Amino acid sequence: MPVKRRVQPATTISIGFLAERTGLAVSAIRYYEEQGLVHPERNAGGHRRFLRSDIRRLSFILISQQFGFTLNDIRQELERLPAGRTPNKRDWERIGETLGKSLDQKIEALTQLRDRLNGCIGCGCLSLDACKLYNPEDRAGKRGVGPRYLMGDSPS
Repeated sequence: MPVKRRVQPATTISIGFLAERTGLAVSAIRYYEEQGLVHPERNAGGHRRFLRSDIRRLSFILISQQFGFTLNDIRQELERLPAGRTPNKRDWERIGETLGKSLDQKIEALTQLRDRLNGCIGCGCLSLDACKLYNPEDRAGKRGVGPRYLMGDSPS
């Protein structure tokens, strides 16, 4: 049986309707409000009233978190959206360009990790026989701490 959705034609929507549309718990929406990611108004009765565009903002938050962006990263991007009007396609495209570059960097780092995971990562462990070949005398460790080759240092 199909889910019945309430139709709310008003220019603002209730937190319950917003929760229903986004799949978020009301408490999560309140948390995002506390974090400064959404900014509802209050009606005469003190109830939160959200813009319909907050559906997209909250969906953007959920997707961004799935890709590993922090709430601080997300807040910085949302601050680029206009406060006095519903964001348009160009507004979202600007954010997409910025986050796209960051995602490209993450993809490259993950690809390098995947490709180098079975070889020497320059961690300085010297526990594998192969490390005598790839990292003799812990040369990678002389460049600094951590898995140097995965961090971008070249073995040569």
